[in-house]
Amino acid sequence: MVRKIRLGVLFGGDSPEHEVSIASASTLLENIDLDKYEVVPIGINKRGSWFLLSLKQFELLFRQKKLSSFESYRKKRGNQDFLSKEIFFSPFTFKKKIDVIFPMLHGPCGEDGTIQGVLHLAKIPFVGSGVLASSICMDKTMMKRILKNAGLPIPKFTSFHLQEPVDMNALLNDFEFPFFVKPANMGSSIGISKVFDEEEFLKALDKAFKYDKTVLVEEAIEGREIECAVLGNLTPKASFPGEIIPTHSFYSYEAKYLDEKGAIFKLPAPLSQKESKKIQDLAILAFHLLKCEGMARVDFFLRKNGSLVLNEINTIPGFTKISLYPKLWEISGLSYRNLIDELVTLAFQKEPEKRRIEIRK
Repeated sequence: MVRKIRLGVLFGGDSPEHEVSIASASTLLENIDLDKYEVVPIGINKRGSWFLLSLKQFELLFRQKKLSSFESYRKKRGNQDFLSKEIFFSPFTFKKKIDVIFPMLHGPCGEDGTIQGVLHLAKIPFVGSGVLASSICMDKTMMKRILKNAGLPIPKFTSFHLQEPVDMNALLNDFEFPFFVKPANMGSSIGISKVFDEEEFLKALDKAFKYDKTVLVEEAIEGREIECAVLGNLTPKASFPGEIIPTHSFYSYEAKYLDEKGAIFKLPAPLSQKESKKIQDLAILAFHLLKCEGMARVDFFLRKNGSLVLNEINTIPGFTKISLYPKLWEISGLSYRNLIDELVTLAFQKEPEKRRIEIRK
């Protein structure tokens, strides 16, 4: 009898995307093949403490209809042994118990290379990109500089550090209203504002600086929002592209996770074969340039004149019920369950001593 693969699902974290992470982990557990995997839920609360949970404890988290936090649920339960005993964490704690980790951590300390470095130090295989690609793709400024230097089409942008004075006149000479103001290191559209005048710009700066010391100013692109999923290591493949039509002013955090009617999805996107191929090729090129592994969601704008603009790359895309990364693979012929198998296999293949391990079909 073949032993089950012990899969650690790492979720929560002390970032503003804590609840999104939990929702992603919940959906993964609903779709995973428990005949193949022994799932070990590993929760991190908002204070950064680590907990090992049983599957029963994990399932209790999701009886609420809204995005939940296991820390807030613990308070509601009156602290009645909901969580296992808090542990003093060392990356080697899990070494003997877990074969591979699936990080479901979004935002800072989750997809910025931090946790990837911890897992690499512990020599535990993990799903997704390594330290370098994770940190570069999390920092929108660095990511865009690399893509721009490689000649890829990106939006016009500039950035400001918290201690750097902002020259409003110079800024308005380069950018026309409306434009976007974003924290350089944040995901899920958190801290992002679309501004239409100087007063809104100053408010948007204050908002963005609450999340990061560096803020990005980026032109607003008029065009269709197109997303493409990439899967693989050295020879990645791209999904059929999908289109997002936001019902809000842009695809905000509320539109993504809190408003069921926050956007209309066209899957696959109504594109010509030539347009789809161009998007897929550019997504794979960016994936290679930034040294990504495992998975990434690449976001584009398609202008009316047919030109493409690559907006950003997300190395740990959402895995919730409405997240586009798994949906794009479903329309491309790969179910959520089989997608998990592919990602775990890719994680093992990154480790030389584990490359012969295959997921049972």
